[in-house]
Amino acid sequence: MKIKELLFEGNNILKEVGLDDYIIKSRILLSNLICKNKEYLIVHDNEIVDNRIENAFFEGIRKLKKGIPIQYIINKQEFMGLNFYVDENVLIPQPDTEILVEEILKKVEKNNKILDLCTGSGAIGISIAYYSKEKNLQITMSDISSKALDVTKKNLKNYNLNCKIIKSDLFENINEKFDIIVSNPPYIESKVIDSLDIEVKNEPIIALDGGIDGLDFYRRISKKAKLFLNTNGILALEIGYNQKNSVIDILKIDGYLDIYSKKDYAGNDRIIICKRGE
Repeated sequence: MKIKELLFEGNNILKEVGLDDYIIKSRILLSNLICKNKEYLIVHDNEIVDNRIENAFFEGIRKLKKGIPIQYIINKQEFMGLNFYVDENVLIPQPDTEILVEEILKKVEKNNKILDLCTGSGAIGISIAYYSKEKNLQITMSDISSKALDVTKKNLKNYNLNCKIIKSDLFENINEKFDIIVSNPPYIESKVIDSLDIEVKNEPIIALDGGIDGLDFYRRISKKAKLFLNTNGILALEIGYNQKNSVIDILKIDGYLDIYSKKDYAGNDRIIICKRGE
């Protein structure tokens, strides 16, 4: 089949199920399969693709129809200008989380020790390491999921970075102190998960569910993090759009100082930064 014929059929299949951005997703899928950019598909729309590509394309279309995110199908997501391998064992890194990384990059100093808690794909820790190579940072990346850490290791190898990997339920297997602890923990209320977009529900539930009020992990992190932070150590957290005041209250109760928040590109409260109290 020709490129334009493949896209026409693929788009019709996805249109029937009401998939958002189906035209963009089918183009991303095909361009990834033929290792060309999306512009190539427009200029060469009469080019015939072989049966292998055709079969792989329609297999991808079937997965998209089921609500599987395009990122899991092509095993790729861009974050902080870097390409990360992703699969169904990790959350898909989102642009909002770049706010968290950008804020940490302003604060890192030479030889800082940093812990990326609930690392998933490793996008946060790897981005910090990649853009701070000259500062000789010592970065530890931890997650409760062995399968998630397999993804982390793959991304570390891709960028030839030397970071420590630890399988741990939050601080359970952590035995050292850090200058910065950064985390994007699960923060969605349990009751809300069933109402999420089908693509989000295809992401790992363990990385989404923050308990009844969405704050379980903030309570656990806040209570323990101060034991693993050096004097004036920084705790940096991503939060849900409506959790700013609740998380700040938790941090105040546990004695953290200099607490402030920043918004994401959509104007929602997205991160909270604070320091360990004395």
